[in-house]
Amino acid sequence: MAFPEPKLKKPELPEKLLGTLECKQGAVRAVRFNVDGNYCLTCGSDKSLKLWNPLKGTLLKTYSGHGYEVLDAAGSFDNSQLCSCGADKTVVLWDVATGQVIRKFRGHAGKVNCVQFNEEATVILSGAIDSSVRCWDCRSRRPDPIQILDEAKDGISSLKVSDHEILTGSVDGRVRRYDLRAGELYSDYIGSPITCVCFSKDGQCTLAASLDSTLRLLDKDTGELLGEYTGHKNVTYKMDCCMSERDTHVGSCSEDGKVYFWDLVEGSLALSLPVSKTAVQSLSFHPTESCLLTAAEGRVQFWREESYVAEEGEPA
Repeated sequence: MAFPEPKLKKPELPEKLLGTLECKQGAVRAVRFNVDGNYCLTCGSDKSLKLWNPLKGTLLKTYSGHGYEVLDAAGSFDNSQLCSCGADKTVVLWDVATGQVIRKFRGHAGKVNCVQFNEEATVILSGAIDSSVRCWDCRSRRPDPIQILDEAKDGISSLKVSDHEILTGSVDGRVRRYDLRAGELYSDYIGSPITCVCFSKDGQCTLAASLDSTLRLLDKDTGELLGEYTGHKNVTYKMDCCMSERDTHVGSCSEDGKVYFWDLVEGSLALSLPVSKTAVQSLSFHPTESCLLTAAEGRVQFWREESYVAEEGEPA
């Protein structure tokens, strides 16, 4: 006898505040979930990088070694290493357990806005205001990058990596996708300076946020505009955008202190979440669950769906 497939629950958006992390590191420039979503990183304007368990609200470690504001960070697939970048023009590779700096990569001519590991955490990719993406070998002792991607005509604001692609957003108004298997560069012109780019979970689409207060969903292969999402305010600052864990909604920070979510297919506004009185600096969506981190006013807030019930032993 064949059993019916279990019905997937209707996707819910995270709108219930579960907890707040008082980060005590100045302005929080970026908040990032780790690979499995159990931990998060916060990048501070006080030069520090912090590792947290957001569910318990506990600080696990502080990483000190940057000479200026930390602007972005990422964790490796096995959670053993971190990479971060900052306004001191450096990219730093950290040992998670000891808190020690393993390597410091210098070569960018200005502040480094974004950083990512490749899938195996053997290469760090960094994008900077000097309009270049630099690829650094984590295992080698050589000080220079193994490759420089310098096609952008203005600063690189955002960078994402898949198993065979590099996606970049630039202030020159273009989204560029480097297909490493085919050795091809695809470029899509948006026009307004781009503040954030990301892949959809299914790998078919890219999402780009720009300073005309618009998010655009593009078909990855053809560059066709599949959707536009408006209603939020983004005209001045670099703001994060994201896809929900099942690609059902697109989300964005906003300068009016809210986080906005739209239905991906219909383009209609599904949720405007009041987070703070000032601009929401950064957000991070959980890789597999309806769970959101937002950064504003020096603190990080942890949001879940309304129907969420904490398991035994977890703080509600």
